[in-house]
Amino acid sequence: MRYFKKRNIILSLIAATLFIIFIASVLFFRNNNNIVQPIAFNHKIHIDKVGMGCIDCHANVETMARATFPTLETCQTCHSGEPISESPQEKILLKYITENREIPWIQIYKVPDHVYFSHRRHVVGGTLECLSCHGNVAEMSLPVSSPAIKVTMNNCVNCHKNNKITNDCLTCHR
Repeated sequence: MRYFKKRNIILSLIAATLFIIFIASVLFFRNNNNIVQPIAFNHKIHIDKVGMGCIDCHANVETMARATFPTLETCQTCHSGEPISESPQEKILLKYITENREIPWIQIYKVPDHVYFSHRRHVVGGTLECLSCHGNVAEMSLPVSSPAIKVTMNNCVNCHKNNKITNDCLTCHR
């Protein structure tokens, strides 16, 4: 009788653990694929109507290893004081500007710590267009919520192979 009680307790603990792991993984993957930015930035309007390009907001793409998020100063070039549109998102932006608080943009593309990735090397040296990795952001009226192309070793190796770039491990791995 004792054996059956112990067995039932162990089976219950295993079932509970598996259930918790299942719920945690569902929540983890759901959150990682549906990132919500603090402002629902409309790339299409800024590119079509204002004539902006990627590097207008994502400075340093051509000069440094890391691209940057748009700073408050960048947004203030056009947005300060009175709203220039009816967009509720612009009102959120103006609140950040009024409070002099940087916008807490959420990074979508993440490269592992042991990998070195340089935007400058890919954009200037490799002459890659932004849409090669980021998709057709110019047509997006909603913010990017997940990577267009997943950052995986397989994707990087295939791109290097297709473009006849070295796949020597030390090129990217630290």
